[in-house]
Amino acid sequence: MKRLIKFFLRKVPRPILQRFVRIAMLCCKPLYLGNRKECPVCGKHYKKFLPYGYVVSRDNALCPNCLALERHRLLWLFLQTKTDLFSAKLSFLHIAPEICFIKRFKAVPTLDYKTADLESPWADIHLNVESMPLESESFDVIMANHILEHVEHLDKALGEIYRVLKKGGWAVLLSPINPERETTYEDSSITSPEEREKHFGQKDHLREFGRDYAKVLSQAGFTVEDIDFASSIDAEKVERYALASGEVSSIVNHIFVVRKP
Repeated sequence: MKRLIKFFLRKVPRPILQRFVRIAMLCCKPLYLGNRKECPVCGKHYKKFLPYGYVVSRDNALCPNCLALERHRLLWLFLQTKTDLFSAKLSFLHIAPEICFIKRFKAVPTLDYKTADLESPWADIHLNVESMPLESESFDVIMANHILEHVEHLDKALGEIYRVLKKGGWAVLLSPINPERETTYEDSSITSPEEREKHFGQKDHLREFGRDYAKVLSQAGFTVEDIDFASSIDAEKVERYALASGEVSSIVNHIFVVRKP
């Protein structure tokens, strides 16, 4: 299973994967029936989750039902317990929407929820995050996860997110971070997929963020909160929800929330 998932992740274009992944999951679910693991996003439980990973395959990563990964399950818990996203009347722009979240956010009656992506078949609006055809200060909340490592012009993408966010609004901007790297690394001369994977961790990444990620975000004008939310969750729930632990935990267990003053 690990080799099969890694093959599809590396070889099949993202839009095609997005269209057919649910069909594939229907075949997998019966093999994972049980009650050792629970997904807090969809509420389903299994004996274990599926493995997942472009380069290194992680056990107990992907929920067979809603396709939530470790970072999605952690973020869902954070949004439920530490924000007013599910109770306040808010305009919400979700860039590169994760499939595990879409229908659940759409079901929240107080949210004016819009999805946006360059190519996703589920997006309400198709756009380039570096130049968004949206009015300034039009959203209370923005979520754009695992996007900034892909964009060509990081300053333009952050500037656009800042522009369309209302004053006093907040955004969740998560990206993969190498905790062993002090500063963000990028090199525009590296253009081949093979070299990008070698240098940045994935063939479609244009940079690798380091421990200065919060500083990078603040350069766009945001105030930044680096929240180690996972440390507040007891070990039993970490195990039950299959949240990240061990070597990868420091990479995915921090929630970066930015605010526009």
